[in-house]
Amino acid sequence: MTCDLYATMCERVPELRIGLDAWTRRMMRWHFSPATGSPFWLSRRSGLGFDPLTDVDGFAALALFGLFDKAELRAASARELLPRGYRDRPFRVFETGGTTGPPCRIVNVSRLAYDVALYRAMLEARGVAGGDVLAMTPSGPHAYGHFVEGLADSWRGAVFAVDFDPRWAKAEIRAHGEADAYTDHLVAQTEALLTAERPALLFTTARLLLALAMRLPKPIDAYGLRAVCTGGTSCTAAEARYLRREQLRDVQWIDTYGNTLVGHALQADGPEPGSHSYHLPPPFAVMTVVDPDGPWREVAVGERGRVRVTTLLEDLFLPNLLERDSAVRTGPHPWFPWDGVAAVRPWTPGAGGDDVDGAEGAVEGVY
Repeated sequence: MTCDLYATMCERVPELRIGLDAWTRRMMRWHFSPATGSPFWLSRRSGLGFDPLTDVDGFAALALFGLFDKAELRAASARELLPRGYRDRPFRVFETGGTTGPPCRIVNVSRLAYDVALYRAMLEARGVAGGDVLAMTPSGPHAYGHFVEGLADSWRGAVFAVDFDPRWAKAEIRAHGEADAYTDHLVAQTEALLTAERPALLFTTARLLLALAMRLPKPIDAYGLRAVCTGGTSCTAAEARYLRREQLRDVQWIDTYGNTLVGHALQADGPEPGSHSYHLPPPFAVMTVVDPDGPWREVAVGERGRVRVTTLLEDLFLPNLLERDSAVRTGPHPWFPWDGVAAVRPWTPGAGGDDVDGAEGAVEGVY
């Protein structure tokens, strides 16, 4: 990949060229103007104690909102979240996987198109865009499967979808301590499609990639894949080394970090084999690695902290959401000229800071 990737991304999505402060002001006008804002944010405007239209003059001023309480999002209906400026546009309702509690619902009008355009540019730069796709990904209300379909549609590829409900797997883990039978069911569907259709790309989660490695009769790289693209849960360093050395020897492995609420943080390769960082494209969203004991203090590059994310889209505005992950802050990368994160792992309460939004009881399962 060359450093021309960011220029290509800006050509595909011109909004990336807008400065973060200017975009923040634009999003305040969108979300808090009666003609375009959502009922969710318009109903809260009078109780904020400040006026977003006049007092938020740039990204830093979003601190006025304080930390976002995800319980408010869980309590909202989809219609409350739909901006009035999109009242005449078709939309879809997506839900989170419910890792830390009841799922959150969001609406999608334009956001998925941004995600597809940026991810396709990254795949093209890596030389693996195009061809048919096997989606061993959550379906139904989950954004991941819809994103993969949109990506394949962008180059007229076929999508072979595995029927996948991550909540059933999590229910099995909570009830019985494991979901092996359900994982076997997913692997059986995937093996049949790998063998019969020989797709170019496989989209799945890291946990399920490991399950495939343990259960398939042949190494994953024997099925003709050009690339494996993962998201969701993460692997340990030892598991990642095993996958690269024994299962994906001639296959690119492209990982992303993110979720339904914040989008895709794209992988940038580091100087050492297997090392990488993740970069979430501003101005649509911004990741900040903060002191667990002081969520308004950003840690230095190279230090570990808790991930705080702000989402700034016409579809969705979420200010200052503390994620369930910790990470090491990295500086900009030639491919993605903004800060990123590395060495992501679940946040552990007691290592500094309080457990926010049920991170202590998170059940990741296969997603």
